Amino acid sequence: MAPTLFQILILGLVQGAAELLPVSSSAHVIAAEKLMKLDPSSPQMTFLLIMLHTGTMFAVISYFWDSWRKAFFSSAAAFTNAVMRVFVATLVSGVVFVAFNYAIKKFVFHGRTGAEIEDLFSNLYLISASLAAVGVLILLAGLRARSTPNEPPAPVSDGRMMPMREASWIGFAQGICLPFRGFSRSGATISTGMLLGVPRRIAEEFSFALAVVITPPVILRELMRLMHAPSEGAGGPGLGSQVLPGLFGMLCSFAAGLGALRWLSGWLERGRWHLFGIYCFAAAAGVAALAANGY
Repeated sequence: MAPTLFQILILGLVQGAAELLPVSSSAHVIAAEKLMKLDPSSPQMTFLLIMLHTGTMFAVISYFWDSWRKAFFSSAAAFTNAVMRVFVATLVSGVVFVAFNYAIKKFVFHGRTGAEIEDLFSNLYLISASLAAVGVLILLAGLRARSTPNEPPAPVSDGRMMPMREASWIGFAQGICLPFRGFSRSGATISTGMLLGVPRRIAEEFSFALAVVITPPVILRELMRLMHAPSEGAGGPGLGSQVLPGLFGMLCSFAAGLGALRWLSGWLERGRWHLFGIYCFAAAAGVAALAANGY
């Protein structure tokens, strides 16, 4: 069943608010879809989710652009260093994702023809477990940060301030998040950086720089998946019928995303990061309750 404009509005606001907070937007959107009797694993819904991610990607660019311009474009050396670290982190993410994708198809789906990793998106128990796991990571990082309150809040001055080793580990954390709805990408990457001793502001900026890089290939993948999906008639998931609703959802998620980024940055700088981990535990319990009640 295709979503109505009102449902897209709700999903866009949920996505925009949750995507840029470390609480897993996908888990919240999928839970909302379940409550509205929509199928999160259908091509049209995964395409809508990608369009919502596009809206938040533009919110990230808008919010961080001035800081990135000063940090990454201040000189040729700064730009080169930043690009190298983003490239290495993204490459590590891709390798980890491909490995997980292969393992899931082989050991979870047992090589079943036509099986896709998106088939897991409807599994609320898996989403609940992923939320709990990232909650632990966020809580540990937040408590560690509270024990070092004198950390300078200054943004990155050039790309060299993110060491290559730390960039690689952050990319590894991002790669683990990609197959698992509920394992917050921003929560995992920022927390990994903080646990490795990267200043909070630098970890935040680098995490969202990675998000901007990785979103377009994901959008392309979902476009290809939608175009190859079997048609279901006029109300089916054809690409043409989904573009305008997707654009509407993208605008909603963009507006909500800007507000969420201001919230996240404020809490991160004031040492409240661990509270997001506590929220993830509560959200995990809520999603498990939905699963137990047959959603």
